[in-house]
Amino acid sequence: MLGKKISHKLIFAIGCVATPAIAFFSYIIITSHSDELLAQVRHSTNQLSETIKSSTKYDMLLNHRKSVHRIIDTISHQQGIEKIRIYNKEGEIIYSPDPAEIDQAVDKRAEACYACHTANQPLERLSISERSRIFRGKDNLRRMGVINPIYNEPRCSQSSCHAHDADQKVLGVIDITVSLDEVDQELAQTRFRFLLFAVSIFILGSGILWIVLQRLVGRPVGELVHATERVAHGDLNHRAPQRTKDELGELANSFNQMTAKLADARQQIYQQDKLASLGRLASGIAHEINNPLTGILTYSSMLLKRTPQTATSETAEDLGVIVRETKRCREIIKNLLDFARQMPPDKKLIAINGLIDRTLEIALKHNALPGVTVEKQLAQSLPAVRADEGQILQVLLNLVVNALDAMEAKGGILTIVSRFEPHTEGAGEVVISVSDTGCGIATENKGKVFEPFYSTKGEKGTGLGLSVAWGIIDSHGGRISVESKLGHGTVFSVFLPANTGLESKPS
Repeated sequence: MLGKKISHKLIFAIGCVATPAIAFFSYIIITSHSDELLAQVRHSTNQLSETIKSSTKYDMLLNHRKSVHRIIDTISHQQGIEKIRIYNKEGEIIYSPDPAEIDQAVDKRAEACYACHTANQPLERLSISERSRIFRGKDNLRRMGVINPIYNEPRCSQSSCHAHDADQKVLGVIDITVSLDEVDQELAQTRFRFLLFAVSIFILGSGILWIVLQRLVGRPVGELVHATERVAHGDLNHRAPQRTKDELGELANSFNQMTAKLADARQQIYQQDKLASLGRLASGIAHEINNPLTGILTYSSMLLKRTPQTATSETAEDLGVIVRETKRCREIIKNLLDFARQMPPDKKLIAINGLIDRTLEIALKHNALPGVTVEKQLAQSLPAVRADEGQILQVLLNLVVNALDAMEAKGGILTIVSRFEPHTEGAGEVVISVSDTGCGIATENKGKVFEPFYSTKGEKGTGLGLSVAWGIIDSHGGRISVESKLGHGTVFSVFLPANTGLESKPS
């Protein structure tokens, strides 16, 4: 499971980059610190050798060996100093705290002499770093040795006690060996601290990085995965939360748009299949029922005319009910036939705003209601639409009549809006919205309003008007949508492809 999460993969990848980087910088810092400590030890040891030279110079000029030995012996007992020896130019130890070493000759190729001799020739001037060496003793502990040449000065070569030739540059060397045990202990502590620091930084950084990635990447990706699973199981109404405005937010938004289009496409396919099946069924039923229904209406109307119209005539009243309900059945049959034999649209360029005016004129003439206010918000210079004028008029008239029926009880505001929505792809759409402030539609019923024979009007409606409207708009390459809130009204929107080559003008 850990290897499947993108946040864990990112943490692992960053860790693979950060760990060598931390190790490299730790190595650089520790190496620099080690060089600095060794330089300090080298400098202090060289300063000590200079002090010894200064302290013993007078006694050496007078050849007071005991005084020189006493000085060297006293200094050699300081902490950290392991050996102090003075060699002559022949490589013989002439001063040492260890009497057994005095007058002993050393190999010029040994560790104490190699810095001053190359091919058995002494070097007169060496830097401090070239006069020092680091080596391990028999106990495997590191030590540093620093040699300091004793140069032949004029007063030494001219002294009467033990004069040296003036052309002899180097008389001998002072060799001081100090322990690097404290330096090594400090370096070990430094390495441990850096290791602890690196581990702490890695753990703390990984924790912070995990929290950040979980918030910025893990949770959005998880929600997208969950959303895709819901959609894969058929829930096209599920939407992925869009928490950020970055690429993942855009991906969630694109996913939601795709899901909405899939839902619309599925609804259209479902509606088309349903309408096609119901259309064939309705056509057969309508033809079978229409003929006997016409006979019933004819004979009931004739009987009604022959029956005396008195206030107490129950027969006349019953015949009136038969005639009225038969006419209602005939109207339903007529709608069924219209539903079943929807004709292909005869498309022409039409002006939507003019068509809206005609629709309102017809609807209000026959369905004018007190307490209902009509508002028009029509966009100017609206692009023309290539459509069947009669069929689009039928759709708009149905929507307006439905809106008026929804406000029949309490009145309200009927608003009809036209506008143009440009698209990045294609010419855009002309949108006609019909809204009311009536009773509204319950959320669970919004998906049923375009189904045949579903109606919220009770006996007053047939349930075919919106189904026919949906089929007409679909045949024009458009779409129709509904937004409603129970008790607050309903908005039906019709979207038709625009023809931006021509603009409509009010008719």
